[in-house]
Amino acid sequence: MKRNRLETYGPWAVVTGASDGIGREFARSLAAEGFKLVLVARRKIALDALAKVLSSTECRIIDADLATRAGVQRVDTETRTLDVGLLVASAGFGTSGDFLDNAVEEELSMIDVNCRAVAELSHVFGGRFARQRRGGLVLLSSLVAFQGVRRAANYAATKAWVQSFAEGLALELAPFGVDVLSSAPGPIRSGFGARADMKMSMALGPEAVATQSLAALPRGGTVRPGWLSKFLEWSLMFLPRWGACA
Repeated sequence: MKRNRLETYGPWAVVTGASDGIGREFARSLAAEGFKLVLVARRKIALDALAKVLSSTECRIIDADLATRAGVQRVDTETRTLDVGLLVASAGFGTSGDFLDNAVEEELSMIDVNCRAVAELSHVFGGRFARQRRGGLVLLSSLVAFQGVRRAANYAATKAWVQSFAEGLALELAPFGVDVLSSAPGPIRSGFGARADMKMSMALGPEAVATQSLAALPRGGTVRPGWLSKFLEWSLMFLPRWGACA
């Protein structure tokens, strides 16, 4: 029997990275299903604009920088009175180019956003969900999580961390009725690609990630949204690890 997501995880969902790309599409999809939303990102103007678009549901805005402990703690503090049952941790960014040519401050900030913030938010909301015996966590991995990638070495490593973390956390939280999904898309058209200065001629739209990830959440495990992700996974699966590294 198909479960209704709002009844299973609702009434409130927290979406990080909601101002653009994949996070924005998750927010739109969840609003269409009747979820009330906590929209988290750095850019308040973009969040205000999104809240107006999603006027059919109640939205709370938290303009926080998740590269900082204070930003993550704001999300914790400002959601304590809400009945949150779903976290979509889609905030993240990447860089392109050789690691040694990039500013180390930005590389470390990437680790803060892509890994440390995900760990802390998962601890906060995973704990709440375990106590209430229901909930769901969607963590954004990537197709590059499964091998080292030249000119994106640090980014691929952060996503490898997310992938491993999600797999282990799913096993730990399953006895408490909490679903954990790793979503590992391939190239996606979003603000992420623009910030990383990546040229992705075959990239898919972010709506496919949101739709297919939410559909896969009750099953848990890993989902690879979009035909391109599945094709790239298949094309790499027969190569040794050293051969898959690009």
